[in-house]
Amino acid sequence: MSRISISFFILALLASYSYAESKYYLTLRSDKVYLRGGPSFEYPVKLVYKKKFLPVLVTDKSYNFRKIIDHENNSGWIHVSKLSKKKAALNNQKNSVIFQKPSKYSKPLAIAEKGRLFLIKKCKDNWCKIKTGNYSGWIRKQSLWGRL
Repeated sequence: MSRISISFFILALLASYSYAESKYYLTLRSDKVYLRGGPSFEYPVKLVYKKKFLPVLVTDKSYNFRKIIDHENNSGWIHVSKLSKKKAALNNQKNSVIFQKPSKYSKPLAIAEKGRLFLIKKCKDNWCKIKTGNYSGWIRKQSLWGRL
């Protein structure tokens, strides 16, 4: 393999790594957050979110605004003051079971409907400890969309 081929391989690897690292999840800081068509207050509001801690995927940034995609593929710009690093996720599967311990053999506590919002306490292996409503327990990571 020539030096040029190795150099291109390394550059391609670094480029793909930095691109993957540039996307990350945040959550909404309050119960009323505006999604705008562009990265300033001058752009019109496309959508109003009304759910605190709703997870969003940040894909780009421009000064104090972040371009996001939500769980329904809506995209736009949100001011950074309306975003939080709090860990939360949405249930993306029908009838996900919340267990007492991180094992499918432990006691089932509840069944969560698709779209249910969970606050994430911690994750280990393929499980996350969550809190939602009156329930606290463990759910499989594969059932979650958001910041884990």
